[in-house]
Amino acid sequence: MIDFSRVTVHYAETSEPMLRDVNLHIPEGELCLVAGRTGAGKSTLLRAINGLVPHFTGGTLHGTVTVQGRDTRSHPPRDLADVVGVVGQDPLAGFVTDTVEEELAYGMEQLALPAPVMRKRVEETLDLLGIAELRDRPLRTLSGGQQQRVAIGAVLTSHPQVLVLDEPTSALDPTAAEDVLAAVTRLVHDLGVTVVVAEHRLERVVHYADRLLYLPGDGTVIDGEPAAVLADIDLAPPLVELGRAAGWTPLPLSVRDARRRASDLRQRLADAPAPPATPPPAGLPVLAARNIVVRYPGTVAVAGVDLDLHPGRIVALMGRNGSGKSSLLWAVQGSGPRHSGTVTVTGPDGATDPKTLPAGRARRQVGLVPQTPGDLLYLETVDAECAQADRESDAPAGTCRALLDQLTPALPGDQHPRDLSEGQRLAIALAVQLTAAPQVVLLDEPTRGLDYLAKRQFTAIVRRLATEGRTVVVATHDVELVATLADRVVVMAQGEIVADGTTAEVMLASPAFAPQVAKVLAPQPWLTVDQVTAALAATRTRG
Repeated sequence: MIDFSRVTVHYAETSEPMLRDVNLHIPEGELCLVAGRTGAGKSTLLRAINGLVPHFTGGTLHGTVTVQGRDTRSHPPRDLADVVGVVGQDPLAGFVTDTVEEELAYGMEQLALPAPVMRKRVEETLDLLGIAELRDRPLRTLSGGQQQRVAIGAVLTSHPQVLVLDEPTSALDPTAAEDVLAAVTRLVHDLGVTVVVAEHRLERVVHYADRLLYLPGDGTVIDGEPAAVLADIDLAPPLVELGRAAGWTPLPLSVRDARRRASDLRQRLADAPAPPATPPPAGLPVLAARNIVVRYPGTVAVAGVDLDLHPGRIVALMGRNGSGKSSLLWAVQGSGPRHSGTVTVTGPDGATDPKTLPAGRARRQVGLVPQTPGDLLYLETVDAECAQADRESDAPAGTCRALLDQLTPALPGDQHPRDLSEGQRLAIALAVQLTAAPQVVLLDEPTRGLDYLAKRQFTAIVRRLATEGRTVVVATHDVELVATLADRVVVMAQGEIVADGTTAEVMLASPAFAPQVAKVLAPQPWLTVDQVTAALAATRTRG
């Protein structure tokens, strides 16, 4: 179905090729997972499948890429539209209509399908992805996760033989991600669709995959069965790391497989000291929000929420897509709508509401990195963005660049932000906001597009901010990040807070938000591989 023959892709602005002498054969009806560090070339590999590389992105392609016998050198993307469907990292950038139903129908209109067929497929797709209630909604009013599902649906309605997905679950809550991946798996097994998916959250996808393509970052591609490839690379989901710590061979790829082998590990951990409990907050909150209400036409996004944030704490804000997390962050920061309620930030200048302050002063009190980090980037190069952030924040020259290097090392300073991957743009926006050193830092899906190593670096930065006495709120669907990072978890639903407690209290009580380690070792209280490793070391020392 898909063949790469000695494919090398080189961009003029880079000294080394993004892909180097790649040979691949992906047969019909396979689910192929593409993994690698941020900027390793995953998007280039995906875009080469439908001719976006080089017809749209530029650069030079050596070798041949064929899809169902069509050579992408002589068949540009429009000639492959009936065969290959592509969903990019930023769904909003790919939309061409105004409402959900119009977007689902647009691709079929371009293929001149009969109206009755179009109507039937739209209804099937709305039900398949669970978005029927959104059919008349304007696309720009949807949450990031809702937009992601609509983008996938807009491709599925054309019934492509090859489906290419770039970070399809990055903005989805755990339940929605499982629904989307289950739908994609049905396409593979029932209809023989070939699916190529790039994903950083391997724990969500790897157990569905027939094969894994790993890009180490030197232009080459390692091709093999998922368990075999994961055994030798440094990017691994928690289950694989748990298997390594427990000495399991072969490594498990699903919670079911791991639980079947975990009885001995649970016995070894039975006498280990439990992870230390999170102490209650001390002192007065640095930010107090009272009765926050945010409305949009036809819906109440935030329904009278109260929230206290204490210095030195890391708070995870969780909940399904559309539960009101982003709306609450924008209302607290002061830039977004707030129809009623108050926000008080206590700082060196006394108690103030950031909504009443000029933008520069407000940033020093409450900084926000949005879901679409490109909204904060407007200059021509990475270096220019960093230099401007230093000036606006009165920070020493090089502060922003140093923060960026901790998140994404060696990012070329002369590149335009729009030419970078979603994860790289996110890293720049995060570095820009952190340069201002605000008392309260609000991060909306901050690890979307980041690989495991980058998330560890991100975690270290956030912990350092908390150690300095700053408060960090992370709105995220990444349960593994929350288990590793957060002191407290707040869960929202329908604009209200429905759970609020320590990370262990909330995550161990919720099947939807439990991390992989907790699912494997339940009912024991472990959340992360690091906790398990420390407990095993403690038992060996005592023994």
